[in-house]
Amino acid sequence: MKRRLAAGLAAAALGATMVATAASPALADPEPDPDFVGGNTSLQFDAGPEPAWRGRGLTLEGKLSVECDEDYINGFVEVHHADYCKDSERWHRLGWKRIVILFQADGSRGWDYVESVRTSRNGYFRTKVPAYTSGTWRAVFEGSRYLAPSEGKDWVKVVGRH
Repeated sequence: MKRRLAAGLAAAALGATMVATAASPALADPEPDPDFVGGNTSLQFDAGPEPAWRGRGLTLEGKLSVECDEDYINGFVEVHHADYCKDSERWHRLGWKRIVILFQADGSRGWDYVESVRTSRNGYFRTKVPAYTSGTWRAVFEGSRYLAPSEGKDWVKVVGRH
C-alpha cells in the first residue's frame, strides 16, 4: 500500500497520471449459480480381460464425453454446437481431465484408491494394474465448475491359484 502511494506521489511530481488498480464490483466475476450443475458428462469404462488371471495385468480403459446439447466453458476449452458437434454426434470427447481409479474387493465395504490418470486429448484413458482378487473396478470423473461428475463400474472375476 505504501509503495503504491509512493509511486502515485512520484508520478504526480513528474506530472504523470496514475490509474487506480482496484477492481470495480461491476467488473468482478459474477457469482456462480448454485443451481447450475454443468454439462452432462458420460464416462464409458471397461476392465479386461474377463476373467483375469491372478497376478497378470488387467487393462482399465475408457472414454470421457460431454453432451453437446449445452454449450459450456471450462478453462481453455469451449464447446459450441457448430464447432465440435456435428448433427450425427451428440457427445464431444473431453481431453486432459483427471480420472480416479478405485477398487472394491468382493466382500469388502469400502473403496480403495488405486491411481489417477488423465484423459488423452481425444478423451480416452488407459492404464494397466495387476489382478489379485475378484471385485468391482470404478473410474470416477469428479466434475468441475462447468461439468457434471460421472463414473463407470466394471466387475471382474479373477481366476487362478491363490
